[in-house]
Amino acid sequence: MFNDTSSPLALLKTRRSGKPRDLVAPGPDDAQLRAMIEIATRTPDHGKLFPWRFVIVTTEQRPALSALLEDAYRAEKPDAGKAEIAAMHEFATQAPALVVVLSSPKRESHIPLWEQELSAGAAAMNLLHAVHASGFAGGWLTAWPAYSERVRDAFGEAHEKIAGFVFIGTPKKAQEERPRPEYDAVVSVWKPKAHGD
Repeated sequence: MFNDTSSPLALLKTRRSGKPRDLVAPGPDDAQLRAMIEIATRTPDHGKLFPWRFVIVTTEQRPALSALLEDAYRAEKPDAGKAEIAAMHEFATQAPALVVVLSSPKRESHIPLWEQELSAGAAAMNLLHAVHASGFAGGWLTAWPAYSERVRDAFGEAHEKIAGFVFIGTPKKAQEERPRPEYDAVVSVWKPKAHGD
């Protein structure tokens, strides 16, 4: 079955992240991006709270994002050098498509905050699977912008967090496989302690 490249399992076995700086056009069109995000919403969600949101940053808004990142970075680090500011501009303008995934927990719910945050991470991962299944590559980045309150305020409310920036496009070169853990290094079989231990 795994030799069948059209099977869902084979597709999952070939998914890997693309480096956003290496993602070029073509990117998904509006309909393709919508379909990807709709798939991303089909994620585990205890209590049916939808504790996440997706914000699309269009091509036309990339300059505004670039300016936002520079202003926020300078406010936090007034002595920032040219290379640091250039990195903010590069971050904002890489890859053809960008979706900001927000953790948006419903604090009034009895569902633990941790479970809601895990659901947001699962939604971002589902988005990456949908990107791959659609023939594109995606890269999920956090870095400094994801932890800046000023950047977060531009996308969401005080109770929300940026789970990540998902950049989407076409790899400009063949993607190299990254090291993966050995199965036995990360998987074990539970052995209960004997009664009285």
